[in-house]
Amino acid sequence: MFKTAKKLFTSLKFNYFSLFIISLVAIGLFSFMYDSVKQETYELHEFKISPKTIRSLKTIEDTVKTEQEKRRIENEVTPFYQFDEEVSKTRQAIAANLFDFIIEEKKANIPDPENPDKLVKSRSEQIEEVRNKFKKLEKEEPGLRLTDEAIASLLTAEVSDLTKMKQEIVSIIGEELSKPVRSEDLSAVRYEVERKLRSSEAVPPAELQTMITLGRSLVVETETINKELTDKRIEEEKNAVEPTRILQGQVIVREGQFIDSEIYRQLELTGLLTNQSSYKPMIGLILYVLFVSAIIYLHFATWRTDNYQKKKSLLIAIAVFFILVIIMKLLSLIDKEFDVQVAFLFPTALAPLLVKLLLNERLAYMMTIVTAATAGIMLLEGFSAIMQMEIALYILFGGVISIYLLGNNGRRSNILRTSLIVSVSNILFVAFYLQMTQSTYNLSELSFYLIAAFASGILSGALTIGLMPFFESFFGILSDMRLIELSNPNHPLLKKVLTETPGTYHHSVMVANLADAACESVGANGLLARVGSYYHDIGKTVRPNFFIENQHGNLNPHDELPPEKSRDIIIAHATDGAELLTKHKMPREIIDIARQHHGTSFLKFFFVKAKELGQDVIEDDFRYPGPKPQTKEIAIISIADSVEAAVRTIKEPTPDKIAKLVNSIITSKLNDGQFDECELSMKELRKVERVICETLNGFYHSRIEYPE
Repeated sequence: MFKTAKKLFTSLKFNYFSLFIISLVAIGLFSFMYDSVKQETYELHEFKISPKTIRSLKTIEDTVKTEQEKRRIENEVTPFYQFDEEVSKTRQAIAANLFDFIIEEKKANIPDPENPDKLVKSRSEQIEEVRNKFKKLEKEEPGLRLTDEAIASLLTAEVSDLTKMKQEIVSIIGEELSKPVRSEDLSAVRYEVERKLRSSEAVPPAELQTMITLGRSLVVETETINKELTDKRIEEEKNAVEPTRILQGQVIVREGQFIDSEIYRQLELTGLLTNQSSYKPMIGLILYVLFVSAIIYLHFATWRTDNYQKKKSLLIAIAVFFILVIIMKLLSLIDKEFDVQVAFLFPTALAPLLVKLLLNERLAYMMTIVTAATAGIMLLEGFSAIMQMEIALYILFGGVISIYLLGNNGRRSNILRTSLIVSVSNILFVAFYLQMTQSTYNLSELSFYLIAAFASGILSGALTIGLMPFFESFFGILSDMRLIELSNPNHPLLKKVLTETPGTYHHSVMVANLADAACESVGANGLLARVGSYYHDIGKTVRPNFFIENQHGNLNPHDELPPEKSRDIIIAHATDGAELLTKHKMPREIIDIARQHHGTSFLKFFFVKAKELGQDVIEDDFRYPGPKPQTKEIAIISIADSVEAAVRTIKEPTPDKIAKLVNSIITSKLNDGQFDECELSMKELRKVERVICETLNGFYHSRIEYPE
């Protein structure tokens, strides 16, 4: 069953596999996070007593209160008044015209030529004539009214008196209306006009009441409200009104308080009643989960590596992520029981440490960001509406620092050193947080936060070291820690090489030194190359005496064997080694080194020997089965292997001899196409050549000859 599952895992296309796995992740993540974003509601009723103190979980505008405030402002805005100088001139002109009508009519009413004692027009005709002239003014000024009695009274006055009255009323109206007069001032101004007319000597007593009536009717507003400007001012004032908000964390109702209509309205507005189930948090969470899923998918879809590695890496990343989500869930459950933020205990560097050690740095950055964002949502405390930003930044900074500090060294001591520095970083961040909150903390709270920050870093390292073996065992991962364990000379297979093929063991150690230094120079995994070199020739333990480094004296079994048989024995050590390593369940990378370190190289010695014996042979029959080196590390080991074996044949090796030998071996392999399937560039080959030469020169430096 296990083999069937493994076969299915290997054969399934990555796109289908990733979509299936990420869909499961999305469902699981939604399930874990839903309780964190679900809004708490209460079963409360209007005109009842509140059983507990309830605070708003979000900041929201109270539109009713805002509108009330705008209406209040609208009523209190001072209207924009505009003074009109023309009003005074117009009213004076009206008064003057009225008297001019009367005077003209009086002057026009001459005695009848036939009857000198009788006028041409009667009084009623005169009144009608004046009224007709006055109608146009009355239409333009509806408030201006003169009765027939008043007109008749003025017609009886002398022209000289009418002229004086005209000048007096024009003067008084001009004086009073030259000042701003608003609607509320009309009564006072009319009273002042009446007072001045009563005290004027130019107004005969008989015409006083008529003049008062006329004077009062001539008084109008000179300063009126400009509606356009007033409306603009009202709009500006209303726009300047700050919306009335119910703030996040604000107490809406206290325990034991009576829930009146206003409080109940605020509870409805903030969505805190049980009959107000909101789907917004659920929709928001779905969008977040889809966003995270898309990031994970895009990361792996754009990663240029083989499908098997991508599938395995995806499963590892998901496993690490869900371990962290479970820790978040546990912290969120116990956080409610404390008055401090327990979330600061979260191991900030666990995700990046595990992912970088198990997979690669690029994925470690992505997982750090996703973990920080998820923790910010799941570890909400108090009344944060969307995300606990300080927790998200706390995890993000701790994670990024751990990635920088860890480097490529996966030793336990380096992990612990990194976790200690992360602890210091966490303490600094918490100190920043405590200062920025501007809150007062007692000694016990301060102690908790500092201890939690320190413990977070230490937990990151401890959990990383504790979880690494499980991931390595379950997923078959070759981590630095695993490589260090495999490099132990007490390992059964290395003991086998040492005891059964001591020459091969010494050769492997020399190859390891060369390969390690060369790999480090081009950014490849030097530790993998070193450990792989220890095991690369383990197949020689099957037939130790057939390999020259293990032969003692001048006895060489190949001298008694036909070339084909010798060829098969030599070539078999690569496949025998791979089978032996597979049998002992060694990592795939080590097995690949044993199988591929000769690639499809040509066994020229036995080919020539067969030719000399007159056999009809072809070159391809004397080549290793391959495959060719698939990685930089294997290609460099193949160079180091050939160089180390060849340099032994040089008598009195000098730097020039070594350099020529190394160059010829690399050129030969390059021309033979042994590097065609790995990513080793020409520039990197030159670096490898230089480093190998420098290392060999260190091995074979000249020595002082001591006297006997």
